[in-house]
Amino acid sequence: MTRQRLVVIGNGMAGARAVEEVLARGGGDMFDITMFGDEPYGNYNRIMLSNVLSGAQDGSEITINPLDWYADNAITLHSGSPVTEIDRAARVVMSQAGVKAHYDVLLIATGSRAFIPPIENIRDETHDLRKGVFGFRSIDDCNGIMATAKRSKVAAVIGGGLLGLEAARGLLNHGCAVHVIHLSRHLMNAQLDTQGSAILRRQMEEMGVTIHLGKSTEALLTEGDMGNGRITGLRFKDGDTLACDMLVVSAGIRPNIEIAQRAGLTVERAIVVDNTMRCLDDRRIFVVGECAQHRGKVYGLVAPLWEQARVFADHVTDHNLDAAYHGSKLATKLKVMGVELASMGITEPAEARDEVIQFSEPGRGTYKKLIVRDGRLVGGILMGDISKAAYLMQAFDRDSPLPDERLGLLFDLGTPSQKVTLDEMQGDQQVCNCNGVTKEAIGACVKSGRKTTRAVMDATRAGMGCGSCKSLVGEVVAWFAGGAVEEDPQVHYYVPCIPMTKPELVEAVRGQGLRSVSSVFRALAGGVEDAASKPALASLLVTLWAGDYEDERDARFINDRVHANIQKDGTFSVVPEMPGGVTTPDDLIRIAEVAKKYNVPLVKLTGGQRIDLVGVCKEDLPKVWADLGMPSGHAYGKSYRTCKSCIGTEFCRFGLGDSMGLATKIERRFRGVDSPAKLKLATAGCPRNCSEAMVKDIGAVAIGSDRWEIYVGGAAGAHIRKGDVLCTVDGEDEVMRITARFMQYYRETAKWKERTYSFVERVGIERLRAVVVDDSDGIVEALDAAMQRSVDAAYDPWQEAMRPRTANQFSGLLLTGGAK
Repeated sequence: MTRQRLVVIGNGMAGARAVEEVLARGGGDMFDITMFGDEPYGNYNRIMLSNVLSGAQDGSEITINPLDWYADNAITLHSGSPVTEIDRAARVVMSQAGVKAHYDVLLIATGSRAFIPPIENIRDETHDLRKGVFGFRSIDDCNGIMATAKRSKVAAVIGGGLLGLEAARGLLNHGCAVHVIHLSRHLMNAQLDTQGSAILRRQMEEMGVTIHLGKSTEALLTEGDMGNGRITGLRFKDGDTLACDMLVVSAGIRPNIEIAQRAGLTVERAIVVDNTMRCLDDRRIFVVGECAQHRGKVYGLVAPLWEQARVFADHVTDHNLDAAYHGSKLATKLKVMGVELASMGITEPAEARDEVIQFSEPGRGTYKKLIVRDGRLVGGILMGDISKAAYLMQAFDRDSPLPDERLGLLFDLGTPSQKVTLDEMQGDQQVCNCNGVTKEAIGACVKSGRKTTRAVMDATRAGMGCGSCKSLVGEVVAWFAGGAVEEDPQVHYYVPCIPMTKPELVEAVRGQGLRSVSSVFRALAGGVEDAASKPALASLLVTLWAGDYEDERDARFINDRVHANIQKDGTFSVVPEMPGGVTTPDDLIRIAEVAKKYNVPLVKLTGGQRIDLVGVCKEDLPKVWADLGMPSGHAYGKSYRTCKSCIGTEFCRFGLGDSMGLATKIERRFRGVDSPAKLKLATAGCPRNCSEAMVKDIGAVAIGSDRWEIYVGGAAGAHIRKGDVLCTVDGEDEVMRITARFMQYYRETAKWKERTYSFVERVGIERLRAVVVDDSDGIVEALDAAMQRSVDAAYDPWQEAMRPRTANQFSGLLLTGGAK
């Protein structure tokens, strides 16, 4: 068969997905494929740009198709080379770089761009956006916004839709004061009604965002040179002004249709197509994505793009010539400023017969509203509690009749929830919204021989967007695989990018003397760095090498880089050390003075008997530490954190052991020692257990005169577990010794982020007792020595108040692995 030439203009989510669908139908043997992209990258998940801006993910983490993918599939990619002309007569396209490509089939997937309103002075003499003004549509936009935010104090965002609010969230994390300006009278007017918007506004304002509604921006204010003058503010049409020194515009999108107009194709709001996604004027030209107009509608959500890509691929590969796109019913689940939201259909009743079911609890951020017409769901909003979203979205999509008892649509009312079973779930229902993966696609993948969740995720990318559907993906894989489901070997890897268990990795690291995260990637991962694996590797290396570990700051969480716990509004909490929960009047006065000096919005007593200063700006952290003059309480890290204690023997009439004195010894010995997950300890002076030592990671409980029971693996948070008794010892020195041995064995053998309650259950208390107490493996001397090296290498990180380790350590937030 003669191979045809398929040319794709656009390397975004729609264009690349369309090519994937072609390849899945055997198109690699039918076509020579050439793709042109405006950006110098592979295809990436534009939906996740807000995570890049906020710092939750690195740009590399949202890549869908890296550059190697194109070569592996024999696709010629001209990245950073936008097409400027289509010669329909000669069937050839030409790029800005002068590249020509002949086609038999042409796909236009040029997507859209940020709409920039006609604001006076927003552009310079070359008609480019003025320095300090940004759209929010690409990785380059994110990089520019982050770089500018480092040196800005007040940022304005024009646009109160989803992207505008996500831009505001990201700017908060970079330490700016943030103002959102929205033309409409309520936020997210495409997804929310007035009441839902008011609740969202309240939550945003509590996070520190200032909202300006019903405002039309007339001019950008600058000082100095008209072309390069510094931004000083905005002027609105009502005469009000707002001071700011950077501006992000997220006021909607406009389809990129200019190339189609020049080629003489029918263009209205976008490029007009029929039900096969063909242009009306040329049977060889197809259009998918945000630049396509079908039956008068232009879609900006992901699900319609995936449907269009499938129809296109069915036709060009002759896979299904009856395939047709009939439009999409819009429903989406998303998270805005940390608020869970599901929206579908209309937001207000449109006909007299429309029935409205509504519930609001503003104080808890919960809002639910359904619009029912003739017994069927035509619109819905769920905010805060979206537990009913799956059932309602399926009922909306399938136009299913609803039960007569309406209240049960919003609440369980003590009865089983209306959960869609896997048997009921239709094949074309999406399991992963981010990447448009259906139940049917997962089933086909399992039938092709992939019998593990990880293999299916790698093949389909289900669960690899926001990640909220991972558990459902696993359930669907198991449902299709039945008894043939296989264990994923990667569950035993310490990090996903290196096929080794933790003991194997430890042996390789020690054997090759690998002391930095980058050296581990070079030696054991083929030189390919995985941002998500960096924090886990950093924790392992500091455990193994102590003071000889080569610290690379980009391998650490933001908490570990700035030694404070990031909050959802981008500020930080500071917790000074208080061994055993004991303090002095002088320390209390010092804490109070610092809280007043830096206008700390919340002073909180923690469950670990410490004082937490919540809401400290990042740039103030070094000054706060210096003024406190107290050691770090390490409340931010995956490390030893606190040792809580009761009042012990000095004052308590029931006391059998000096719990306060022992807690102080523990705190001062193990302060700041890294571990796979946080370690919370406690000492109790008698079995009455007032300090809750029996439900801590490690707890020591006095049961006689200086005689102690040591508990391990306890928990009293979301997971409740009484610890197991590891042993009973005489004297505080023996408590310290056994505690150190257990901690070191846990540090060396636990999985990354595995709390002790899971570790103890997995390994077994009998095995732990044999190793740590009875020395069955002959390693206790090595454990003792390794812990001593870590103790000797520990230092107070708040001393970086005067000696930052990196130049920008406290001037901008560039997260690489999360902030938890």
